[in-house]
Amino acid sequence: MKLLITGFNGFVAGSVIAHAKGNWEIHGIGRSENPIDEPGIYYHNLDLQDVQGLSSLFNEISPDAVIHAAAMANIDVCQVNQEMAERVNVGVTKMIARLCSEHDVKMVFCSTDTIFDGIKGDYVETDLPHPLNFYAETKVKGEQIVLAASPINVVARLALVMGLPVIGKGNSFLADMIAKLGKGIEIPFPANETRTPVDVITLGSSLVELAGNQFGGIIHLSGNTKINRYQMGLEIASALGYPINLILSIDSNAMPGRAPRANDASMDNSLAKKVLTTPMRTLAEGLNLTLNFKI
Repeated sequence: MKLLITGFNGFVAGSVIAHAKGNWEIHGIGRSENPIDEPGIYYHNLDLQDVQGLSSLFNEISPDAVIHAAAMANIDVCQVNQEMAERVNVGVTKMIARLCSEHDVKMVFCSTDTIFDGIKGDYVETDLPHPLNFYAETKVKGEQIVLAASPINVVARLALVMGLPVIGKGNSFLADMIAKLGKGIEIPFPANETRTPVDVITLGSSLVELAGNQFGGIIHLSGNTKINRYQMGLEIASALGYPINLILSIDSNAMPGRAPRANDASMDNSLAKKVLTTPMRTLAEGLNLTLNFKI
């Protein structure tokens, strides 16, 4: 079985690779140097906006499943670069979905909890999205494209991802947090944002499972702990033995020049617990897992 992963150099993809290797022939697409050199793992340096190159790669590999983890994910950058965000998050997704449909390949699309407006909280898969910023708008469009392309496709809505990079550097707020706390640097966390964080190890295992099982449709990949991000920062700092007074409380929606954020984007993970053998974990369990995970 061949698995194609976009965003091969990214935070989420590193965990996917760790869980897939040995059971899948892994092919990754990225635009920087290859983060891993092991048998059964193949790296393809390619711009995902290269239509011909991507089509040729599909014909060459003939993947059995695709996990589309690549995205332009910085909310504020997307807000001020909307044309680029549309091309990357919508245009590329549309092209990959078309290729997957033409080749009868299952596609697992990584979406986000931020597609919701944050008024209700505890969102289930049937709740309708109401995006507050342009990044979230592009993810809603991506979801619609992927679901319309094939009933075997999966839209995996990811909660706030917590953990340390498994392979490469990735964009880990925990790694950045540890580095700053170690230097005694104060770190702001928004108390107005309530989330259900998922650790990157659980997430990688879940995505690989979804690529290989029979589930199709929308699924929420979130942790068992509902918590605001300031309290999350306090709990992590305390668990790691750092002074909690270095964690500062802010209101992200009161900060000038930033795209609006959902106040309560918490997600219900009941479906994931039914569909997956990978257990969903609490914040403390996920932190312990990511700190001690070995490839």
